[in-house]
Amino acid sequence: MKNLVKAYDELPVLFKFILALPIIDGVAYGIYRIAKGIHKKDLVLIIIGIIWFPFGAFVGWILDIYAIYKFKNVKFFT
Repeated sequence: MKNLVKAYDELPVLFKFILALPIIDGVAYGIYRIAKGIHKKDLVLIIIGIIWFPFGAFVGWILDIYAIYKFKNVKFFT
């Protein structure tokens, strides 16, 4: 899981924006949050990752786009 989290963190900003588009965000960053939760052994982050699949696909992508624009990485709920 550490390698997956590292791979997501090292992606160029353009690819992070593409992964944060509606529908794609729910899957891509849902998996990222679950992997990061497993890596950190954080049950709350794993649950947020599972919830992110439907939430991120339709609403959460706005938060991720803003975070990538502002901080160059996904910051909310991670």
